[in-house]
Amino acid sequence: MGRLFWKFFFFIWLAQLTTIWGVGSAIWLIRHNENQNLNGVDTSRAAIYIVDAAASTLQYGGPDALKNLLKTWSRRPVYAVDEDGHDILDRPVVPATLETLRLAIQRGLASQTILQVTSSGHTYLLFVPETVGSYGEFVQNRMGTNAGNLPHRPRERLFPVVPVVAATIASLIFASLLAWYFSKPIRNLRSAFKSVAAGNFDVNLISIMGKRRDDLADLGRDFDHMASQLRGLIESQRRLLHDISHELRSPLARLQAAIGLLRQQPEKPESSMERIERECVRMDRLVGELLTLSKLEAGVTGSMQQTANFDELLADIVSDARFEAKAQGKGVERIGQCNTAIRGNIELLHHAIENVIRNAVKYAPVNTSVKIETWVNAELCSLGIAILDEGPGVPEAELDLIFEPFYRGSTTEKHTDGHGLGLAIAYRAIKAHGGSIRAVNRLTGGLRIEMLIPTLPQYPHTERAGDSGET
Repeated sequence: MGRLFWKFFFFIWLAQLTTIWGVGSAIWLIRHNENQNLNGVDTSRAAIYIVDAAASTLQYGGPDALKNLLKTWSRRPVYAVDEDGHDILDRPVVPATLETLRLAIQRGLASQTILQVTSSGHTYLLFVPETVGSYGEFVQNRMGTNAGNLPHRPRERLFPVVPVVAATIASLIFASLLAWYFSKPIRNLRSAFKSVAAGNFDVNLISIMGKRRDDLADLGRDFDHMASQLRGLIESQRRLLHDISHELRSPLARLQAAIGLLRQQPEKPESSMERIERECVRMDRLVGELLTLSKLEAGVTGSMQQTANFDELLADIVSDARFEAKAQGKGVERIGQCNTAIRGNIELLHHAIENVIRNAVKYAPVNTSVKIETWVNAELCSLGIAILDEGPGVPEAELDLIFEPFYRGSTTEKHTDGHGLGLAIAYRAIKAHGGSIRAVNRLTGGLRIEMLIPTLPQYPHTERAGDSGET
């Protein structure tokens, strides 16, 4: 058992003990005071029946009938004392006892074994002594009279030790179970933290906690989610390092081959120098994209307060894309105008949109055009850009994976140009500006990548140009 268990146990048990002893003492004091007020009076169920029978006899038969009845009762004597303090059978009665009983009746402390009955012009107080000896001994001590050969008065009730001890033991067991119930999931959580710290992310606290439905179970569920996220991040970092090393190894190998060829054929340096220059450019582009991706993942986006007209920004991107597409026998077509402004890192947005468009141009078939739709959503204060191509598309299971670094779909393995970072950078850049990006397959074939970017609300809007071929 850990320290937390004993803390739970101690404070829970202390609270229970305080309650048990406090309530037990209060009940004992109340009973003790009542017993003191009704000293020597029998309050048993049998005494209730006897007093009730005597009261009925006195009420309906009169004092004479009660006298005859009481003479036949030797084991359970009933006293019937009038207002002058005389017993109906002339037995001695202590005046202080009568005052105590009458006061108890006035305060509502009397039980059903103390009754007042009016008959033949007199009011009689009826009660049964606790034992014959108890009241006789009491009378003998107070009045000096002989009450007969009677048994001794039973001793006064003591504090209820046995019930309190039993309740204390029960509270001990209950406090142990309750402390164990609360501390067990925390111990499991501590063990799970140790496993994660040791590099084991395959932790499932929900299955360990069973059917708990409380805050500790929610904490375990959140921990499982955190462990899953950490496992994904670690695996992503490992995969990223593997992909980077792979992407860098290829141009480095080609550089080494070009250098070796240059040494073997020093009289033909031009082809080798062109190869070296080309590979250096590729490595420089790869390193630049990696730096951009690293900054975006670290939240370093630079100034986000730059503003620009979106139409002007998109026009520059489309102009460059058309130039590249024309050299490949493809086209770029723009649909819709948006005379609105955007705020953020304009260079980063330019890079993101350009990456998506160049990716669409790369995978579009020859003699087809890449369509670029733009619109403004007035309710969401955002503008939309949709880039549509007629290429092979992407399997449904891979639509979300294409935005991961270095990911290449099963339908695009044949394309060796590029490093698989363009869409990853676009995804993180759009997210950094509070926007969204998603990819869907077109019903007519090809891929549609749609981006939403927040706008400045003071600029006018244009309606969205639709495309009937998307889902």
